[in-house]
Amino acid sequence: MNKFAFIIHPLEKEDFYRKLKFMRRWPEAFVDAARFLPPFKVSDITGVQGPEAACEGLFVGCPLTATQILSLPEDYVLKKIIKAGKVAEKNGAKIVGLGAMTSVVGDAGLTIAKNLDIAVTTGNSYTVGTALEGTREGARLMGHDLNKAEVLVVGATGAIGSVCAKILARDVRFLTLLARNTNRLENLAASITAETGLVPAITQNVQEAVQRADIIVAVSGAAESLIQAEDLKPGAVVCDVARPRDVSKSVAVQRPDVLVIEGGVVAVPGDVNFNFNFGFPPKTSYACMAETMILAMEGRFESFSLGRDMSVSQIDEICALAKKHGFGLGGMRSFERAVSPEHIESVRKAAEKARSQGIKPLSAVGK
Repeated sequence: MNKFAFIIHPLEKEDFYRKLKFMRRWPEAFVDAARFLPPFKVSDITGVQGPEAACEGLFVGCPLTATQILSLPEDYVLKKIIKAGKVAEKNGAKIVGLGAMTSVVGDAGLTIAKNLDIAVTTGNSYTVGTALEGTREGARLMGHDLNKAEVLVVGATGAIGSVCAKILARDVRFLTLLARNTNRLENLAASITAETGLVPAITQNVQEAVQRADIIVAVSGAAESLIQAEDLKPGAVVCDVARPRDVSKSVAVQRPDVLVIEGGVVAVPGDVNFNFNFGFPPKTSYACMAETMILAMEGRFESFSLGRDMSVSQIDEICALAKKHGFGLGGMRSFERAVSPEHIESVRKAAEKARSQGIKPLSAVGK
């Protein structure tokens, strides 16, 4: 049976305790020092069974928090991730996926792949595919018609943003592209018009564009949050694929009438058991994990998603392979946790109430 591995790491200190409960008793400085621990096998993954193939795998832990990955020297972090990849090799994996921040360090997996004897994927292609699928589903649940909604792509000229814009242009009528470079925006808009017939608007003004948008896909990669709570329309759907996040965390607290998602939760076929709690409902996973499984089931032991470039055809291909092997959208996630149907319904009702009262984005009041 084909075997895969997936590298995970604690996003914050609390995540250490999920696997290493004894660390709760440690002083905080000792927990910070956990970065000196070597990567280790976390658990076996069993029961992944599609209509045509099966696979098995393992989680490999890389003991660095998200903050440490961003702040420690790049060379140190890359060496730690490569060591985690070696653990995957020793355990018989033929392909390893890079989870969370391990996929964005340095050259987005290229250096890691060069230092391993197995295939490496970031999972970004299926992540984008499910993020857009989740955006469409979120828009439907919030009552938006894609033919009438104002759709905004923040960071549209980047590698991921341009692909998102081109895919969305197949489905929508009112599309705005936002980025800093006017020439690149004009070129992307012209390309979309040539391919689809849609003529997108272009802008560099974040606040004004966000105030008008019903649906936002945010992929800018800016160092600071671009989308603030006071700028969003009631009922807006925001899919934030960027790392660091484009959406301020204040939105989750201050705007109960706005649906913020970070992508899709993937339903994994078979009686899958991850033997580790990463905060999702049973038998579901992140899309990047799922891409690694899909490639293993297909026997595609290659670096499918690597580096920062991707194409529409690449995303179409991995989505088709996902369907072939029984993977599909199993829900949505927000701030690294699955979003319940009850939460979405509460957001929809809050948005309806705000709209009935004529509430506008706070930053637009008086303009």
